[in-house]
Amino acid sequence: MTVEAGSVGERSMLERSPMARLPDRALRWILTALSFGILLLLVYFFGKLSLESVDVFQHQGILSFVFSNDWNPSKSQFGGLALLFGSVATALIALVIGVPIAVATAVFIVELCPSRLRSPLTILVELLAAVPSVVYGLWGVFFLIPRLRPFEQWAADTFSFLPWVGGPVAGPSYFIAGLILAIMIIPVVSAISREVISTVPTDHKEAALALGATRWEMIRTAILPYSRSGISGAAMLGLGRALGETIAVTLVIGNAAVIGHQIFDQGYSLAAVIANEFGEASAVPLYSSALFACGLLLFIVTLVVNGLARYIVSLGDIERRVERARRSERKSAAAPGGAA
Repeated sequence: MTVEAGSVGERSMLERSPMARLPDRALRWILTALSFGILLLLVYFFGKLSLESVDVFQHQGILSFVFSNDWNPSKSQFGGLALLFGSVATALIALVIGVPIAVATAVFIVELCPSRLRSPLTILVELLAAVPSVVYGLWGVFFLIPRLRPFEQWAADTFSFLPWVGGPVAGPSYFIAGLILAIMIIPVVSAISREVISTVPTDHKEAALALGATRWEMIRTAILPYSRSGISGAAMLGLGRALGETIAVTLVIGNAAVIGHQIFDQGYSLAAVIANEFGEASAVPLYSSALFACGLLLFIVTLVVNGLARYIVSLGDIERRVERARRSERKSAAAPGGAA
């Protein structure tokens, strides 16, 4: 006896008793509640940070807090521009250094790595995410800063004609913080890029090779253009990860609440100032409110970055759907009787 589509055993799913359908309904409501719970949690975070930041905003105004460069708690002056600049500068340095390495690693693992080494290499790259951030920070303090200082001074002297380069080199700096953040975002960017690259259709790669392209030319003309939006989204997620890093940056950025004149100067970041000063600020209402305002600013910047990443990925999905539709139309037109 054949069973009709959409049936379970010999009964239609619509004929099952309400009690039999109860687990499906319960699962649906539980998952829906969890999804809305995450959204409510984000709204709660935003509301709590906003309420705690009201005092400092009333004291000197939102625009003055964001765009003034004067962080002096002893005089009740709270300008977050230097902190915001430090967060963005170190995150951008991390992107410039880390994203090309992460993408190259993903391409090698998917396309060039021998099959017996693919799994161990993937595990080794992902293990970078398991190292605690304080370990990265201590490694930067005791190894990177003293070992890289001669190189930094050489780079500052050699490339002093470039903007934001040149002058004496400090120990802790934007560059050291960005270098450590680059290492920390490699697992995230590499994992997402690896998944995106593995979805490239085989016929795209085979077509490029059949036309006489080398392996590198196939990667450049077939794989990277197809994966462009996914890699861009991965880079934006890495940027969000770098913006929120705290302990490692606190240990190596220098904690100077000024805008550095060059990449090798000391600086500060939003996350670092909260970690360093929140303990001593809890008894001072305006000081504590200023640190909550730093957290609110960091929260907003991170949300914007993640939203932008999602938008970039969605644009890539639309482009792929349009391309698939065009290929389908061309195949239909080329088929016998397609013109008719």
